[in-house]
Amino acid sequence: MENWETFVKKTIELIGFKDFRVEIDNERNRGLVFIYDSPTLVKDNLAQIVESLNYVIQMAAKRGGQTPPVFDVNNYRQERENLIVELAKAAAKKVLATGENISLPVMNSYERRLIHMALAVHPEVTTESAGLSKERHVIIKLIR
Repeated sequence: MENWETFVKKTIELIGFKDFRVEIDNERNRGLVFIYDSPTLVKDNLAQIVESLNYVIQMAAKRGGQTPPVFDVNNYRQERENLIVELAKAAAKKVLATGENISLPVMNSYERRLIHMALAVHPEVTTESAGLSKERHVIIKLIR
């Protein structure tokens, strides 16, 4: 794709949004989209919008043999990442307090990776993924 910003703008317009902004950070291969119209519709469907937009971008990139940027919409991904890291820290504290393993909810591979990375430097707990396919989750354990 020659110009991701133009492609994303056209895609968002085709969805029906008119008041939005697109920013691209080429160094980090990331993009930000801020949609200002239809705030209730956007808020109620934000996870789906982020996932769908990134899916369309990935398909276009595949067709062109490129690596696509990853897009966030209205800071959804950033806020979700912060929430997951906080969940990891709170679960680690609980493991330390109780001495019992904690299984976190089912998460996609990206979210599980965030948990593993957040706790990788923790000196008293370790993490492992368990479960198959769509049932994979992270278990936080005390290092004995």
